[in-house]
Amino acid sequence: MEELVGNTLAQKTNIWADSLANQASATPKANATFIFLARNSELKAVVESIQYMEDRFNKKFQYPYVFLNDEPFTDEFKEWTSQMVSSKAEYGIIPREHWQQPDWIDEERAKAGRDKMVDENIIYGGMSSYPEIMGLNILGSVSYRNMCRFNSGYFFRHPLILPYRWYWRIEPGVRFYCDLGYDPFLSMEDNNQVYGFNIALYELEETIPTLWKATKEFISKHPQYVASGNAMGFLSEDGGRTYNLCHFWSNFEIADMEFWRGEAYTAYFDWLESKGGFYYERWGDAPVHSIAASLFLRKEQLRFFDEIGYKHESFQHCPSGDRHKQGRCSCSPKDAFDWD
Repeated sequence: MEELVGNTLAQKTNIWADSLANQASATPKANATFIFLARNSELKAVVESIQYMEDRFNKKFQYPYVFLNDEPFTDEFKEWTSQMVSSKAEYGIIPREHWQQPDWIDEERAKAGRDKMVDENIIYGGMSSYPEIMGLNILGSVSYRNMCRFNSGYFFRHPLILPYRWYWRIEPGVRFYCDLGYDPFLSMEDNNQVYGFNIALYELEETIPTLWKATKEFISKHPQYVASGNAMGFLSEDGGRTYNLCHFWSNFEIADMEFWRGEAYTAYFDWLESKGGFYYERWGDAPVHSIAASLFLRKEQLRFFDEIGYKHESFQHCPSGDRHKQGRCSCSPKDAFDWD
């Protein structure tokens, strides 16, 4: 009897899984993937993030995952994550030249910058007991700066990522609180949108003291890249003379990689790269992406995903009203950092 019940349950489970697979294959899909930058030591947090994503969205749409690491993934990591996803999972190693401080960087100057941030106790700036990101101690960490540089200018060039146009960035330990019943990739494609975000914050000025100066130099040399009807107002209160430090939090991004691979952003990143600010200071991918998207795109090409309940570290966004009800959200709007 137990064997019969077990077989029946297994059959029902297989039928349900086959039904989802058939439904997904019959649904139009974008050329898109999830991008997951993670270390083997973060396996548990990675699995938790996948479970939230699958339960709230991807079990229906079944988009693939690409996992990237600067070291080979363990068999345990690959086995556990591959059994959690509802679609294909690929695992890649980041090329060394994309994840190391360039030889032309003056290490003495770079170290002086890191030490200064440590002395001033600037979070995310320079070695202490601050939280880790991707397993990295982020104060005084060259590896953290490697990650910022990689996310700014190289992730979309990885061989496993090149076949895709769209991506949704996920990080270990994040939570998704609401059902998403539509395809955000196709929705953005249909509406000619390019960059989607969920949380906006202020950057620490001490980590990017010359980023805006470098940006103004770039747009002065290349005014043709600045879009008409752009979102300069998000970045500056005085028409671009100064930067107000606002940025889209890039641990949540849904975006079109044709923008990052395009002429304007390529030229902008190469300009920033030549300045060495990823290492002499601590330029993050969030302000770099935000500045580029706000200047080189029209405002209507940016999208705020208000309907997606999301939490990373202590920051949480939660929709309210009808969107909270429609999404069957398990978060409270009153716990959102942007609640007022």
